[in-house]
Amino acid sequence: MKKTINTERQPIKLWLDDVEAGTMEQAKHLANLPFIHKHIAVMPDAHLGYGMPIGGVMATDDVVIPNAVGVDIGCGMCALQTSLTSISTDNLKSIMALIRGSVPVGFKHHKKKQDRRLMPKTRGSAPLSELPIASREYNNALTQLGTLGGGNHFIEIQKGSDGHIWIMIHSGSRNLGYKVANYYNKLAIKLNRKWGSKISPKWQLAFLPVNSKTGISYLLEMNFCLDFALANRKLMMERTKDAFLAMMAPVTFDQFINIAHNYAALETHFHKQVFVHRKGATRAREGELGIIPGSQGTPSYIVRGKGNRDSFESCAHGAGRKMGRKQAQRQLDLRAEQKRLNDQGIIHEIRHQRDLDEAAGAYKDIDEVIENQLDLIEVIVSLKPLAVIKG
Repeated sequence: MKKTINTERQPIKLWLDDVEAGTMEQAKHLANLPFIHKHIAVMPDAHLGYGMPIGGVMATDDVVIPNAVGVDIGCGMCALQTSLTSISTDNLKSIMALIRGSVPVGFKHHKKKQDRRLMPKTRGSAPLSELPIASREYNNALTQLGTLGGGNHFIEIQKGSDGHIWIMIHSGSRNLGYKVANYYNKLAIKLNRKWGSKISPKWQLAFLPVNSKTGISYLLEMNFCLDFALANRKLMMERTKDAFLAMMAPVTFDQFINIAHNYAALETHFHKQVFVHRKGATRAREGELGIIPGSQGTPSYIVRGKGNRDSFESCAHGAGRKMGRKQAQRQLDLRAEQKRLNDQGIIHEIRHQRDLDEAAGAYKDIDEVIENQLDLIEVIVSLKPLAVIKG
């Protein structure tokens, strides 16, 4: 941990030296909420979000805040080690072509509904009919299952420091999570106004009591989205494995590692059960394997958590943006970013000026991000990118 800010109602603990003004303002809003447990934790990849910073961790007493989970509920990472120790450029290109043929990217969905047996079940005893948004969007979600999405989502083939070829996928709950997040945030705003909440609407932190009908409904739908996002990554991983088997058989695959970074969960911290909101942050319990990806063209890391109490057993979820998307498209040099990738021999997706929002220059230095959280995690394997598919 780099420093602690003690100027607000509750402390803010920071794992980075430089915090942009907007991000710090949002962290202070969190620290002044009346239901905060202990302190706010800000991870080393933190940057401005809606209501709560991306890279923020917050524990609350008996309330949940939809905007502190975000619109891509359950977004996260999965990774898989293969038995391969090398792969040719020609095979890489063929594998990537097969993946593109089976995994829709961007706004594209499958033309046919996917197998219902791959969809998650509702948690507890609640039937799907009691989840208003998930039940309404269920059929649409069947065409979104096994699709990558856009933005910073990716499928990447990597070479590990352990000598093996790895597969890594970053994606979330697609339009389902977006619909659930917006519905309950709007409902929370309406109810907070009705209750006469003293929390400024400008903070974008409307809350729901977890024991209220609406709070219970949100948590059910949030968890369904969390499970859908995992099912989505699993299906994309299976189709990526199929591509490898088609080109490189025989090949075997090791343990599937999965970690989410946009959710709220009931956990015990400092001897109390609280709802830990991780928005662009991943859980890092002692001994737990996690994934911290870099940006396009920089290393990613398989890590093991140290269970640090001050971070609510959390760590960063990636490199973290240092430029907004439009800013990166305006300011970064297309040829320079392409050269950076080409010189490393990476098969990449930076082809036009509009692609610069996902160039390495738009992100923080991943090695500095890792260095700033060595009290939270230890690095197990570093992964060098070989080829990437972006949404």
